[in-house]
Amino acid sequence: MTRLRLATRETFGSLSVRNFRLFFVGQGVSQIGNWLTLVAQTLLVIKLGGSGVALGLLVACQFLPVMLFAAWAGLIADRSDKRKLLFIVQCFAMVQSFAMASLAFMDKPPLVAIYAVAMAGGFAMAFDNPARRAFVVEMVPEKRVQNAVSLNSAVMTSSRIIGPALAGLLITTVGFGWAFLLDGFSYIAVLVALAMMRASELRPAPVIRRGKGQVREGLRYVRQVPELWIPLAMMTIVGTLAFNFSVVFPLMVTRTFHSNTAMFTVLFSVISIGSLIGALWSARRKTIDVRDVAWASAFFGVAMLLFSVVPSLAWAFPVGVLVGAASISFLTTSTAIVQVKAAPEMRGRVLALQAIVFLGSTPIGGPILGYITDRFGPRWGVGVGGVAGVTAAIWGLWMYRRVRGSLAADIPMPEPIDVEIPEPAA
Repeated sequence: MTRLRLATRETFGSLSVRNFRLFFVGQGVSQIGNWLTLVAQTLLVIKLGGSGVALGLLVACQFLPVMLFAAWAGLIADRSDKRKLLFIVQCFAMVQSFAMASLAFMDKPPLVAIYAVAMAGGFAMAFDNPARRAFVVEMVPEKRVQNAVSLNSAVMTSSRIIGPALAGLLITTVGFGWAFLLDGFSYIAVLVALAMMRASELRPAPVIRRGKGQVREGLRYVRQVPELWIPLAMMTIVGTLAFNFSVVFPLMVTRTFHSNTAMFTVLFSVISIGSLIGALWSARRKTIDVRDVAWASAFFGVAMLLFSVVPSLAWAFPVGVLVGAASISFLTTSTAIVQVKAAPEMRGRVLALQAIVFLGSTPIGGPILGYITDRFGPRWGVGVGGVAGVTAAIWGLWMYRRVRGSLAADIPMPEPIDVEIPEPAA
């Protein structure tokens, strides 16, 4: 019993911080709404006769603004009060969800309009991503950053369990419009949470002054730190070819397993259960370095390869749990090392760069995987993601060892990041 209490305190330690607790609850509600929209958009495009390429174009519209504007958005985050910036961005995202609801209530909404509103959501994501993730670091003490990052991932993955299942229920009972409408109202929770936070208890990073070349300065900084650019390069490979779940998985369910779109929401929830397990396990991690990121990438790649050869939908569920755990393991390790290792005044720009290579790579990978899926079948689309994960892992381990060896005589490489979790009081 004592060990169980200790493990629980280690896993949920950051929730002892009031501001982070408010953030955790608000994000939990809002992210369920986000997944309502993401899943409903995918299924709406399928209903309107969308092919794999049409789904790939939807994903491209959702994430193209991230690729184009995330670097600038990260600079804005470094220049701003992140809590106020998040409040503005969340208000804009709420309006976007209501706009999508108005389209969905139409008898036959045009795909072009859906793509346009999805792109507006991408603009919100471009500014939300670096500001939100940098803000996580400001809410908790340094020793709890790794734990807070993992718990933030846990609330995101928990929403992936509830959101897709709720989307399937709403779509089959009352229609697409109500799913988008509920997402719009869910933003109230995060807005209230941000308003209730105590600014005096935050640990804000230095706000940089305006100046020329600050985006390029962030790029130069990343190139100088191997524990930043190696995980970012790995994320580029994996983000482009492995994280396009909304393109390959619905087509795997409908074409390969000959099931309906509602079953896709069930499978996605099962995958998300695995993600939650992986996130909670990662929350107990105390050290992290590039090798951990590489092994997580290999785990993810192998899980995707296994999923690509499952013989039936019944087998897809247990393997899907493995895929979920592996994917979030890679995501949390690659995110944590960037959040902890980046200098505070550079954190927004570095996280924006990560958003570019992860989310911003999707407009490239989405149509590519859509074409592969249409041309060769969904199994090939999943398999390409598996090969990408394994390849990124091999490259990351090789490059890290090479860099350590070449710099050992002159510049000592950083030790594995140690995020201390204090022992509970007796």
